[in-house]
Amino acid sequence: MEDALKLLGAGLAAGLGLLGPGIGIGMIGSSALQSIGRNPESAPQVLTNMILAIAFAEALGIYALIVSIILAMVA
Repeated sequence: MEDALKLLGAGLAAGLGLLGPGIGIGMIGSSALQSIGRNPESAPQVLTNMILAIAFAEALGIYALIVSIILAMVA
């Protein structure tokens, strides 16, 4: 029973930890596409900043994934 709860905790850590970055990346992409649609000349600058912001958001998801893998291995 205790092992099952540890694995459930690992699954919840991964699921909830990756939910936020997924939503954040979607919002970043949506905002970038809207700004490019309004001002096409600024596309290179917007894309550079968008990729940088997505990398920061994705790093948080990777941290959550690593924590959930560690929790699963301890069980």
